[in-house]
Amino acid sequence: MLDLSTRAPVTIARVEQPRYTPVAQALHWLTAALVLAVLPLAWIATSLPASPAQSFYFQLHKSVGITIFAVVALRILWRARHPAPPEVYVPRGLALLGRINHWLLYLVFLLMPASGIVLSAAAGSTTQYFFLFPIPPFMEKNKAVSDLADQIHLAGQYAVYALVVLHVLATAWHLVVRRDAVLDRMLPRQDV
Repeated sequence: MLDLSTRAPVTIARVEQPRYTPVAQALHWLTAALVLAVLPLAWIATSLPASPAQSFYFQLHKSVGITIFAVVALRILWRARHPAPPEVYVPRGLALLGRINHWLLYLVFLLMPASGIVLSAAAGSTTQYFFLFPIPPFMEKNKAVSDLADQIHLAGQYAVYALVVLHVLATAWHLVVRRDAVLDRMLPRQDV
């Protein structure tokens, strides 16, 4: 009979991943927090009847959406000057899929606020940015443009759901199945 009590415990060395810059990490997690806020605000606003409460939630939704647009634009500018770190432990095909998902997320996170602000402007609505200052409509009321922007916004909503779920599932897969520490790329370095 084999005595296993004398065997040394097996330790798995933690794979060190090249990391994004602290600014890129902060912008990533800020975007995630804003997306987690903007969706429930929309769900609440659309579930309410026309009322001051509904208007309040729509104003918050639009304000968070505009902030997402600004943060994602800043992320893209930052990434242009500070490229993503190499994906040294990820097969090329998976790395390509990850990059495609990231760029599609950037695209949809720009498209959603843009279509929302066009929808609002074409409907003749002023946006109160976090109730600090108004953003007046930049165009004449136009039902056709408003309807088109609404259609784009609705399609973008489902794209956000799909891309975010794919992003989270891929991260979980890397964390649980591959155990390749890809998530560490977006986390501050832990000095142990």
